[in-house]
Amino acid sequence: MPIAESTRKKVLAGERVSREEAVALLRDGELLELGALADAVRQRLHPEGVVTYIIDRNINYTNVCTAQCAFCAFYRDLPSADGYVLGKAQLAQKIEETLELGGSQILLQGGLHPDLGIEFYEEMFRWMKSSYPSLWIHGLSPAEVKHIAKVSRLTTEETVRRLIAAGLDSIPGGGAEILSDRVRDIIGIHKGSTEDWLEVMEVAHGLGLRTTATMMFGHVETLEERVDHLLHLRDLQDRTHGFTAFIAWTFQPENTALAGDELTSFQYLRTLAVSRIVLDNFPSVQASWVTQGGKIGQLSLRFGANDFGSLMIEENVVSAAGAHFRLTEAEIARNIQAAGFVPKRRTMHYQIVGDPYCWTHPTPALPAEPAGATSVAG
Repeated sequence: MPIAESTRKKVLAGERVSREEAVALLRDGELLELGALADAVRQRLHPEGVVTYIIDRNINYTNVCTAQCAFCAFYRDLPSADGYVLGKAQLAQKIEETLELGGSQILLQGGLHPDLGIEFYEEMFRWMKSSYPSLWIHGLSPAEVKHIAKVSRLTTEETVRRLIAAGLDSIPGGGAEILSDRVRDIIGIHKGSTEDWLEVMEVAHGLGLRTTATMMFGHVETLEERVDHLLHLRDLQDRTHGFTAFIAWTFQPENTALAGDELTSFQYLRTLAVSRIVLDNFPSVQASWVTQGGKIGQLSLRFGANDFGSLMIEENVVSAAGAHFRLTEAEIARNIQAAGFVPKRRTMHYQIVGDPYCWTHPTPALPAEPAGATSVAG
């Protein structure tokens, strides 16, 4: 269905769309028109013709988790022969491989381990910073922060302050899924409420940490709940200006208790475009090539995305649920160039650090298998 002319004019003028307009766009907007509007927003915010990406590695320090989310194929209960907590030797191997590939950041996440309190994380972060002073720790989802606070009998602010003092540099947006308590009650047994997730992010922003925001969609949520998720993020960003980027990906049903059908790439692009339009105060939106593949990732750059995400040297959680796409840095750069943009490496704060590392360095091959104790893919 053609997009309402009043809505089109608002978007092109840089004005904010309402909840009702966003729902109408998501439900009825013609796909190519949506893409053109989202691309106009992208061009207004990023007229320089550059698309960024980062070289980092997802390190899942443990797969033991009490949340038991129905959409997750990665977690293990205690006791379980497949449960693990990575030791320093395994962490060191993964970090050193990342540095060798030109990365300077790790995305450190795990499960809600019932036995790991604040001291475990303080010791781990201090060891990482003393051993690898240039390393950026982009770590712990809001659910993990709330869990650490609970286990350690601390407030959220006390927990975040101590983690910052130990070396935490920024917080990823994992665990947002859909910010609707109805949805969260269905898909995440002990994952925390919408208020919990938003509280951690607001506290982190207040203490000077920048964070990202995410959405995992295409399971039990309604289109209205998808839009409400975006509005929660937009409202918080209005107050704090602490989010650097938004990343959305589709639910991967394989091997999960929730099961169901995976959304099509067209449905992904529709939601991506509406996200770029609604989140008018977010500086950057990432493409999700990990769930969609390189070519849809490339097409995402004309549906509102200005960032190609991460090289993702290792990723364990999403691929355990069936996503198996993998790209080298050279392939990321080629996809960006083929879409008509200039590829540039960046930091978590979106500072440009140079051309693709693989253009100026003899880049080692990615590890054939993730090193360490993981026993499931991705």
